[in-house]
Amino acid sequence: MDNSNSKTALAKTALVLGATGGIGGEVARQLRDAGWTVRALCRGGEQALERRDGMVWIRGDAMNRADVVSAASGCQVIVHAVNPPGYLRWAELVLPMLDNTIAAAQANDATIVLPGTVYNFGPSAFPLLREDSPQEPVTRKGAIRVELEQRLRTASDNGCQVIVVRAGDFFGPKVGNSWFSQGLVKPNLPVKAVQLPGAHGVGHQWSYLPDVARTMVALVQRRDTLEPFATFHMQGHWDADGTQMAAAICRVVTKRGGAKPAVRAFPWWMVALASPFVATLRELREMRYLWHVPLGMDNTKLVATLGYEPHTPLDEAVEAALEGMGCFAAEAAAAIKSGVVRIAAH
Repeated sequence: MDNSNSKTALAKTALVLGATGGIGGEVARQLRDAGWTVRALCRGGEQALERRDGMVWIRGDAMNRADVVSAASGCQVIVHAVNPPGYLRWAELVLPMLDNTIAAAQANDATIVLPGTVYNFGPSAFPLLREDSPQEPVTRKGAIRVELEQRLRTASDNGCQVIVVRAGDFFGPKVGNSWFSQGLVKPNLPVKAVQLPGAHGVGHQWSYLPDVARTMVALVQRRDTLEPFATFHMQGHWDADGTQMAAAICRVVTKRGGAKPAVRAFPWWMVALASPFVATLRELREMRYLWHVPLGMDNTKLVATLGYEPHTPLDEAVEAALEGMGCFAAEAAAAIKSGVVRIAAH
């Protein structure tokens, strides 16, 4: 952090929306560890205000503008990492949630930080995404993400600073819903098999969640040097032929004493059968096109801004992810014994 910048040096309070989720929780913890006062808005809890994990948890709803504006009072940064649970009413709720965040940011002259996605892009931007690549989505969800970022751009034209960090598919110890934790392997169970959603030979972009959070925090610390609407892409971990992530999982499992997992094709046929009845599976099926083409990201702008990109070696990151998910024998056995195993529907 540049201590010569008084605003950046002194302003140290952030509101995180979605702090109980994967990316929101990781950013909240890393902001806390970097010396920030972190407020986390959450729907659960019996108290209106609770201090735990070194953060201030505030009861409220991201769909309620008054709750968001109140929680953001005096904040210099708002991390918008909230999504409707299980994709339920996703199209209906996502944009109103963002509008509430924009209103809170404008009321407090705060910077909005958004975890971006690749859903905004279609084949016209492939195979290498840059910050200025055309956003021509081919799915309903992608069109909503384009509209979401357009509203942020409009807000930035009206004096609200925005930072968007776009990365590949998340994986990590506490990632929640993700292709890694819900598709390739299953949480709280020993890894007996790895399921590959993509075709052999098709490259895919992965991003280790703690690296993404570190990147966001580093950019927040430099926010006064950035343009009003600043978008950055992370290179993350590039799986050149669609098999390297599975190979890393197999290496880590055998290193920890397990039998080498089988590697299988993801059962897309099951998704097709079940998707009419399960909202999450409908969303997965809609985004299947991202597994049919190689899709990488250019981090030139990020490296030029920070001088580096946070990057944990692949095997180290995979081991931390599997351990955090309870996939090793001791953790899985404890989970089974305590009756907390939850098998994700595919």
